Amino acid sequence: MPREHLSSGLMWFRRDLRAQDNAALSLALQSCTQVHCVFVFDTAILDALPRQDRRVEFIRGSLVSLDAKLRDLAGKDGAGLIVRHARAEHEIPRLAHELGVQAVFANHDYEPAALARDAAVRGALANAGIGLHTCKDQVIFEREEVLTAAGTPYTVFTPYKNAWLKKLDAHALAPHPVEPHAAHLANIPEPLRQPVPGLEDIGFAPSNLAQLPVHCGSAGARELLEDFSHRLDKYQATRDFPAVKGPSYLSVHLRFGTVSIRSLARLAHDRAHEGSPGAGTWLGELIWRDFYFQILANFPNVVERSFKPAYDRIHWEQGSHAQDLFAAWCEGRTGYPLVDAAMAQLNQTGYMHNRLRMVVASFLCKDLGLDWRWGEHYFAKALIDFDLAANNGGWQWASSSGCDAQPYFRIFNPVSQSEKFDAEGKFIHRYVPQLADLAAPAVHAPWQALPMDLLAAGVEIGKNYPAPLVDHAKARDKTLERYAVVKKALD
Repeated sequence: MPREHLSSGLMWFRRDLRAQDNAALSLALQSCTQVHCVFVFDTAILDALPRQDRRVEFIRGSLVSLDAKLRDLAGKDGAGLIVRHARAEHEIPRLAHELGVQAVFANHDYEPAALARDAAVRGALANAGIGLHTCKDQVIFEREEVLTAAGTPYTVFTPYKNAWLKKLDAHALAPHPVEPHAAHLANIPEPLRQPVPGLEDIGFAPSNLAQLPVHCGSAGARELLEDFSHRLDKYQATRDFPAVKGPSYLSVHLRFGTVSIRSLARLAHDRAHEGSPGAGTWLGELIWRDFYFQILANFPNVVERSFKPAYDRIHWEQGSHAQDLFAAWCEGRTGYPLVDAAMAQLNQTGYMHNRLRMVVASFLCKDLGLDWRWGEHYFAKALIDFDLAANNGGWQWASSSGCDAQPYFRIFNPVSQSEKFDAEGKFIHRYVPQLADLAAPAVHAPWQALPMDLLAAGVEIGKNYPAPLVDHAKARDKTLERYAVVKKALD
């Protein structure tokens, strides 16, 4: 916190698009007499995206809500959010100078590219005599706050979880107040007072987000949380079944900070203490999120390399055949209905059920023999809730190359996963319409179905639904051979 009260400051929103329980905003309002607020559509990020992107649309909708909330809190229409479309590392110092602020406030970001950006901004601000103050906000515990007895970062989840829970106290879950200090929100100078730009103003076109059950901003998060709170106690029993309304669906809101992680952890912790098994399981999932953030912060090499170096010795499939296999996986043409349904869900909605993320990742690496990084990069483009730490951690878990990953010899069977978690085929029927009239159990492995059942369902293997790309049993044997190089390195 600044040592003395400042006359003016600038709150830089990034992945914390809410005006409630926001650590940096709270600090800025308590430290400054006047606080301006800004969000930058960073061209360093946006220029690499397709012109239709659900994430950009979600951000834009959430900014409209944030702008309205800031004006409401300030009690004056002249307040609100300044939104720029530029390179953030240049625009933040420029705007800070233009507004004549003494400090810039922001919440921590842990991704390597973001750290480089923040270092550049910090240096430019320092040259102008302006401080940059950053806060922990998107996790409960960060970086090196939870360490082993030897003072090193945890690389195995269960002992990390135990240490996390032991360290947890009321202070860690306490909200950061904004409303009591909202009078310090400043009016936007007239030359800078403009509405939040439309998608077309920043070079984008609408996606199908409006047709999806995804509502932007804090109001959308509250709506989901209210609904989930009534289902929370059964979370452990429902979360693995993609045709069932089991998850919270809050991942996109956590990703862009339209909900506070503290409020979710507080709810989960309190309900778990009351004896709710679902709340205890959900809290464990929130701790996994912290775990992957601290892995990224302490071992940034995982962005490009396997956490376990021995796994970089694996010879993945290459060449045109590998590219054809990858295209079929991306497009949901593998011939395994649950995998294809999961990829269709991702491509159509930008979301994939968590159980299915594990299934399709295992299939890519251990059935098709393709580099986990290919899948990781595809998810990074397609997921509306894409978060580098969790995405990287999940893919390395599935490929067995990460910290605390599943053993390399544990390989998901896409048919048995389908039979177990979509027994009636409801999820498959929804996302693979060619199989809509093929009943379970045949729908789980249609190439094994009776000809009369296929005929009755209008399914022609190899014509309107593909034959399996690989035989799972043979692919499993090949994977064990492929991973033998790892076993030798570890022995």
